[in-house]
Amino acid sequence: MLLIPAIDLKDGQCVRLRQGRMEDDTVFSNNPVDMAARWVEAGGRRLHLVDLNGAFAGEPVNGEVIHAIASAYPAVPIQVGGGIRDEATIEAYLKAGVSYCIIGTQAVKEPDFVARACQAFPGHVIVGLDAKDGMVAINGWAEVTDQEVTELAKQFEDDGVSAIVYTDIGRDGMLSGPNVEATAALANVISIPVIASGGITDIGDIEALCRADTRNITGAITGRAIYEGTLDLASGQKLADELTGS
Repeated sequence: MLLIPAIDLKDGQCVRLRQGRMEDDTVFSNNPVDMAARWVEAGGRRLHLVDLNGAFAGEPVNGEVIHAIASAYPAVPIQVGGGIRDEATIEAYLKAGVSYCIIGTQAVKEPDFVARACQAFPGHVIVGLDAKDGMVAINGWAEVTDQEVTELAKQFEDDGVSAIVYTDIGRDGMLSGPNVEATAALANVISIPVIASGGITDIGDIEALCRADTRNITGAITGRAIYEGTLDLASGQKLADELTGS
């Protein structure tokens, strides 16, 4: 299981939000490229970049920073989310060196977009599903739909997405521990990889995810924990390698 450092971008800075609230942010760096260097040097094997402004604007806003990180670390797979609403945006990111584009709100609003993207860019599309009590949330988590995470995940698996990023929105940025049970339940109803997100606090959470009743949780995105020092990235990855045989 990969530990994937998160670099959330707001106004060109590296920040972390609590439960997705743009007004509740903590700035950790004014230089996201340097922050990427920190996590790569600590042993990060993939980076998770989120254009927070883009997620709300519906189009890329921090694209230049993302391009700069991709250029600086061409050998490190990068997954990007936030404001991806059309094929042109995906194409531009892939040309810039990004490995995976994460479709979130647009996947729920326009499922056909996911199918088209998978056909146009096979192997490069991930869907991000954010949930509260098992129901999908969209629009920066402001709206909880009546659609079940498991049913949508099955649909997107059929479309050909590479993975599902699953976020429990009640735990994101709160250092309250991931929802291991819900993440494992989702992983057990689909065959594509599930990447856990939200609430990871310390190395005990890494162990819990690795020991979950599934072999399908292949990654865990970590943000506030590695920034505030409650989780050491290198130690967490070492444990994950030992427990999952990565």
